[in-house]
Amino acid sequence: MIKVIVHGALGRMGKEITKLVLEDNMLEVAALVDVNGDGENVLTSLSEVKAEADVVIDFSHHSVVRGVLDWAKAHNVPAVIGTTGCTEEEVSYINETAETLPVFYSGNMSIGIAVLAAFAAEAARIMKDADIEIVETHHRNKLDAPSGTALLIANEIKTSRPDAKFVIGRNGMKKREKNDIGINSVRCGSVVGIHEVVISTDSQTITLKHEAHNRALFAEGAVSAGKFLCGKKSGLYTIKDMVRK
Repeated sequence: MIKVIVHGALGRMGKEITKLVLEDNMLEVAALVDVNGDGENVLTSLSEVKAEADVVIDFSHHSVVRGVLDWAKAHNVPAVIGTTGCTEEEVSYINETAETLPVFYSGNMSIGIAVLAAFAAEAARIMKDADIEIVETHHRNKLDAPSGTALLIANEIKTSRPDAKFVIGRNGMKKREKNDIGINSVRCGSVVGIHEVVISTDSQTITLKHEAHNRALFAEGAVSAGKFLCGKKSGLYTIKDMVRK
Protein backbone atom coordinates (compact mmCIF):
# COMPACT_ATOMS: atom_id res chain seq x y z
CA MET A 1 0.00 0.00 0.00
CA ILE A 2 1.14 3.52 -0.82
CA LYS A 3 0.56 5.88 2.11
CA VAL A 4 -0.51 9.35 0.97
CA ILE A 5 -0.59 12.69 2.75
CA VAL A 6 -3.07 15.10 1.15
CA HIS A 7 -2.04 18.70 1.86
CA GLY A 8 -4.80 21.21 1.24
CA ALA A 9 -7.31 18.48 2.00
CA LEU A 10 -10.32 20.77 2.56
CA GLY A 11 -10.01 22.61 -0.74
CA ARG A 12 -11.94 21.59 -3.85
CA MET A 13 -9.04 19.65 -5.30
CA GLY A 14 -8.01 18.25 -1.94
CA LYS A 15 -11.45 16.75 -1.44
CA GLU A 16 -11.38 15.18 -4.91
CA ILE A 17 -7.93 13.69 -4.27
CA THR A 18 -8.93 12.33 -0.88
CA LYS A 19 -11.98 10.67 -2.41
CA LEU A 20 -9.86 8.94 -5.05
CA VAL A 21 -7.24 7.81 -2.52
CA LEU A 22 -9.95 6.27 -0.35
CA GLU A 23 -11.42 4.44 -3.35
CA ASP A 24 -8.08 3.07 -4.62
CA ASN A 25 -7.07 -0.32 -3.17
CA MET A 26 -3.39 0.50 -3.85
CA LEU A 27 -3.52 3.60 -1.66
CA GLU A 28 -4.34 4.65 1.85
CA VAL A 29 -4.53 8.01 3.58
CA ALA A 30 -1.59 8.59 5.91
CA ALA A 31 -2.86 12.04 6.93
CA LEU A 32 -5.11 14.87 5.80
CA VAL A 33 -3.68 18.35 6.33
CA ASP A 34 -5.28 21.75 5.83
CA VAL A 35 -4.77 25.13 7.47
CA ASN A 36 -8.50 25.10 8.26
CA GLY A 37 -8.43 21.60 9.75
CA ASP A 38 -9.85 20.63 13.13
CA GLY A 39 -6.54 19.23 14.40
CA GLU A 40 -7.93 15.71 14.67
CA ASN A 41 -9.49 14.31 11.49
CA VAL A 42 -7.72 16.98 9.45
CA LEU A 43 -4.44 18.27 10.85
CA THR A 44 -3.62 21.95 10.57
CA SER A 45 0.09 21.54 9.74
CA LEU A 46 2.49 18.98 8.33
CA SER A 47 4.46 19.33 11.55
CA GLU A 48 1.59 17.50 13.28
CA VAL A 49 1.90 14.42 11.05
CA LYS A 50 3.11 11.39 13.02
CA ALA A 51 2.26 8.63 10.55
CA GLU A 52 4.72 7.26 8.00
CA ALA A 53 4.10 8.34 4.43
CA ASP A 54 5.31 7.40 0.94
CA VAL A 55 4.25 10.60 -0.84
CA VAL A 56 2.73 14.00 -0.10
CA ILE A 57 0.33 15.54 -2.62
CA ASP A 58 -0.04 19.32 -2.30
CA PHE A 59 -2.99 21.25 -3.71
CA SER A 60 -3.10 24.19 -1.33
CA HIS A 61 -1.63 27.63 -2.14
CA HIS A 62 1.61 28.55 -3.87
CA SER A 63 2.75 30.61 -0.87
CA VAL A 64 3.24 27.44 1.22
CA VAL A 65 5.05 25.37 -1.41
CA ARG A 66 8.44 26.06 0.21
CA GLY A 67 7.16 24.83 3.57
CA VAL A 68 5.74 21.66 2.00
CA LEU A 69 9.05 20.94 0.28
CA ASP A 70 11.07 21.65 3.42
CA TRP A 71 8.95 19.11 5.30
CA ALA A 72 9.26 16.61 2.44
CA LYS A 73 13.05 16.96 2.41
CA ALA A 74 13.30 16.64 6.17
CA HIS A 75 11.28 13.41 6.12
CA ASN A 76 12.57 12.10 2.75
CA VAL A 77 9.04 11.91 1.33
CA PRO A 78 8.53 12.44 -2.44
CA ALA A 79 6.30 15.42 -3.23
CA VAL A 80 3.65 16.09 -5.86
CA ILE A 81 3.10 19.84 -6.28
CA GLY A 82 -0.20 20.44 -8.05
CA THR A 83 -0.63 24.00 -6.82
CA THR A 84 -0.65 26.62 -9.58
CA GLY A 85 0.39 30.27 -9.57
CA CYS A 86 3.91 29.65 -8.27
CA THR A 87 6.28 32.60 -8.51
CA GLU A 88 9.65 32.38 -10.24
CA GLU A 89 11.30 32.11 -6.83
CA GLU A 90 8.99 29.26 -5.81
CA VAL A 91 9.58 27.40 -9.08
CA SER A 92 13.31 27.85 -8.53
CA TYR A 93 12.95 26.27 -5.09
CA ILE A 94 11.00 23.36 -6.58
CA ASN A 95 13.90 22.79 -8.99
CA GLU A 96 16.44 23.08 -6.18
CA THR A 97 14.55 20.56 -4.03
CA ALA A 98 14.39 18.12 -6.95
CA GLU A 99 18.18 17.83 -6.78
CA THR A 100 17.83 15.80 -3.58
CA LEU A 101 14.23 14.52 -3.68
CA PRO A 102 11.77 13.12 -6.25
CA VAL A 103 9.41 16.01 -7.05
CA PHE A 104 6.52 15.98 -9.50
CA TYR A 105 5.51 19.45 -10.69
CA SER A 106 3.27 20.36 -13.58
CA GLY A 107 1.16 23.37 -14.51
CA ASN A 108 -1.63 20.93 -15.26
CA MET A 109 -2.20 17.34 -14.17
CA SER A 110 -4.27 16.39 -17.23
CA ILE A 111 -2.94 13.83 -19.68
CA GLY A 112 -5.13 15.46 -22.33
CA ILE A 113 -3.30 18.75 -21.85
CA ALA A 114 0.04 16.97 -22.31
CA VAL A 115 -1.26 15.64 -25.63
CA LEU A 116 -2.54 19.08 -26.66
CA ALA A 117 0.80 20.71 -25.84
CA ALA A 118 2.68 18.07 -27.87
CA PHE A 119 0.37 18.57 -30.86
CA ALA A 120 0.77 22.36 -30.64
CA ALA A 121 4.57 22.12 -30.52
CA GLU A 122 4.61 19.81 -33.55
CA ALA A 123 2.28 22.11 -35.50
CA ALA A 124 4.52 25.07 -34.63
CA ARG A 125 7.55 23.16 -35.90
CA ILE A 126 5.94 22.22 -39.21
CA MET A 127 4.09 25.51 -39.84
CA LYS A 128 7.08 27.75 -39.31
CA ASP A 129 5.39 30.98 -40.43
CA ALA A 130 2.10 30.50 -38.58
CA ASP A 131 0.91 32.93 -35.93
CA ILE A 132 0.16 31.27 -32.59
CA GLU A 133 -2.24 32.47 -29.93
CA ILE A 134 -3.39 30.76 -26.73
CA VAL A 135 -6.70 31.56 -25.06
CA GLU A 136 -7.49 30.14 -21.62
CA THR A 137 -10.86 30.39 -19.86
CA HIS A 138 -11.52 29.67 -16.19
CA HIS A 139 -14.08 30.33 -13.47
CA ARG A 140 -14.47 33.81 -12.00
CA ASN A 141 -12.66 32.90 -8.76
CA LYS A 142 -9.36 31.75 -10.27
CA LEU A 143 -6.62 34.03 -8.97
CA ASP A 144 -3.64 33.50 -11.27
CA ALA A 145 -3.56 34.68 -14.87
CA PRO A 146 -2.40 33.41 -17.22
CA SER A 147 -3.07 29.91 -16.02
CA GLY A 148 -0.19 27.57 -15.28
CA THR A 149 -1.58 25.36 -18.04
CA ALA A 150 -1.40 28.13 -20.63
CA LEU A 151 2.24 28.72 -19.69
CA LEU A 152 2.91 24.97 -19.85
CA ILE A 153 1.52 24.88 -23.40
CA ALA A 154 3.44 28.02 -24.39
CA ASN A 155 6.71 26.62 -23.05
CA GLU A 156 6.16 23.37 -24.93
CA ILE A 157 5.61 25.35 -28.16
CA LYS A 158 8.81 27.24 -27.39
CA THR A 159 10.74 23.97 -27.72
CA SER A 160 9.90 24.19 -31.43
CA ARG A 161 10.34 27.96 -31.57
CA PRO A 162 13.18 28.91 -29.21
CA ASP A 163 13.06 32.56 -30.32
CA ALA A 164 9.38 32.93 -29.42
CA LYS A 165 8.32 35.73 -27.09
CA PHE A 166 5.28 35.46 -24.83
CA VAL A 167 2.84 38.38 -25.05
CA ILE A 168 0.47 38.18 -22.11
CA GLY A 169 -2.82 40.07 -22.44
CA ARG A 170 -2.66 42.21 -25.58
CA ASN A 171 -3.63 45.86 -25.29
CA GLY A 172 -2.80 49.23 -26.81
CA MET A 173 -1.69 50.11 -30.32
CA LYS A 174 1.08 47.68 -31.14
CA LYS A 175 1.45 45.47 -34.18
CA ARG A 176 1.89 41.73 -33.69
CA GLU A 177 5.50 40.61 -34.14
CA LYS A 178 6.49 37.47 -36.02
CA ASN A 179 7.69 35.46 -33.02
CA ASP A 180 4.90 36.42 -30.64
CA ILE A 181 2.96 33.74 -28.80
CA GLY A 182 -0.08 35.57 -27.45
CA ILE A 183 -1.56 34.33 -24.16
CA ASN A 184 -4.98 35.67 -23.24
CA SER A 185 -7.10 34.99 -20.16
CA VAL A 186 -10.87 34.95 -19.68
CA ARG A 187 -12.50 34.69 -16.23
CA CYS A 188 -16.22 34.02 -16.09
CA GLY A 189 -18.90 31.83 -14.56
CA SER A 190 -17.98 28.42 -13.21
CA VAL A 191 -15.83 27.20 -16.11
CA VAL A 192 -13.45 24.48 -14.90
CA GLY A 193 -10.91 25.08 -17.65
CA ILE A 194 -10.78 25.56 -21.42
CA HIS A 195 -7.52 25.96 -23.33
CA GLU A 196 -7.38 26.76 -27.04
CA VAL A 197 -4.34 27.07 -29.27
CA VAL A 198 -4.88 28.89 -32.57
CA ILE A 199 -2.23 28.27 -35.24
CA SER A 200 -2.93 30.43 -38.27
CA THR A 201 -1.37 31.38 -41.63
CA ASP A 202 -2.80 33.54 -44.40
CA SER A 203 -4.41 30.49 -45.96
CA GLN A 204 -5.47 28.20 -43.10
CA THR A 205 -6.06 27.87 -39.37
CA ILE A 206 -5.74 24.97 -36.98
CA THR A 207 -7.48 25.24 -33.61
CA LEU A 208 -6.59 22.78 -30.85
CA LYS A 209 -8.90 22.75 -27.84
CA HIS A 210 -9.02 20.98 -24.49
CA GLU A 211 -11.98 21.33 -22.14
CA ALA A 212 -12.04 20.05 -18.57
CA HIS A 213 -15.52 18.77 -17.75
CA ASN A 214 -14.88 18.65 -14.01
CA ARG A 215 -12.01 18.79 -11.52
CA ALA A 216 -11.86 15.04 -11.22
CA LEU A 217 -9.39 14.82 -14.11
CA PHE A 218 -6.86 16.94 -12.20
CA ALA A 219 -7.31 14.80 -9.10
CA GLU A 220 -6.88 11.65 -11.18
CA GLY A 221 -3.65 13.05 -12.60
CA ALA A 222 -2.34 14.01 -9.15
CA VAL A 223 -3.07 10.56 -7.72
CA SER A 224 -1.42 8.92 -10.73
CA ALA A 225 1.56 11.20 -10.22
CA GLY A 226 1.80 10.07 -6.59
CA LYS A 227 1.93 6.43 -7.67
CA PHE A 228 4.40 7.24 -10.43
CA LEU A 229 6.76 9.09 -8.08
CA CYS A 230 7.15 6.28 -5.55
CA GLY A 231 10.46 4.50 -6.03
CA LYS A 232 11.87 7.17 -8.34
CA LYS A 233 15.31 8.66 -7.84
CA SER A 234 15.76 12.35 -7.08
CA GLY A 235 14.75 14.64 -9.90
CA LEU A 236 12.04 16.87 -11.31
CA TYR A 237 9.24 14.97 -13.03
CA THR A 238 6.35 16.33 -15.09
CA ILE A 239 3.21 15.06 -16.77
CA LYS A 240 5.31 14.32 -19.87
CA ASP A 241 7.46 11.88 -17.93
CA MET A 242 4.38 10.08 -16.67
CA VAL A 243 2.81 9.87 -20.12
CA ARG A 244 6.03 8.47 -21.59
CA LYS A 245 6.72 5.94 -18.83
